[in-house]
Amino acid sequence: MISLRQQFSHISLEDTEAIIFDFGGVLFEIDYEAPVRAFAELGMKDFREIYAQAGQHPIFDQLETGQTDGDTFYRWLSTQLPAARRDQLEAAWNCILLGLNIENTVFAASLGERFPLYIFSNTNALHVTEFERMIDQVYGLDKFRSHFRSIVYSNELRLRKPHPEAFLEVCRRHGLPPAKTLFLDDSIQHVEGARRAGLRALHVQENLALN
Repeated sequence: MISLRQQFSHISLEDTEAIIFDFGGVLFEIDYEAPVRAFAELGMKDFREIYAQAGQHPIFDQLETGQTDGDTFYRWLSTQLPAARRDQLEAAWNCILLGLNIENTVFAASLGERFPLYIFSNTNALHVTEFERMIDQVYGLDKFRSHFRSIVYSNELRLRKPHPEAFLEVCRRHGLPPAKTLFLDDSIQHVEGARRAGLRALHVQENLALN
């Protein structure tokens, strides 16, 4: 993961009034290949095709917008892997979560002295429970939350990136002017969605260009 400090050394924050961070891949380390390997070991060889950073099966969209609960999701997984136990499915699903990037978190917190900070993450209730537990162990969940004015999860918002209306709803809820709000994400399709919504957006891994 490229450090946020390095990213911000290349951009101007002039006219920026607020910053929205993606969570996974920016503040929290993610391994998109880990569940591919884990589910392959359980017998699901096509997991890469149905759950990928760039696109996914509708069941995952439903989970990330709060339209499907955890039990329903695991029942669906069981139809794909009838021989797998529930604990094996849970472990395979959660292994994508590696841990908090403390360096990036501390740097982000330092920006809070100048700008109101927010998080907007595509996620689901199952992962929220797990990564908040992990954050609490290594950093303190209350301390982490204190750095941000609001932490918005797609499963609670019932809208997900990259849809422009998701970004606009976050801005509306918090009184943020899109044109003066900087959004950072490691997924280019989310960056493009933010730009379509009128936000300034930075792809934290592949380029440093702002619109």
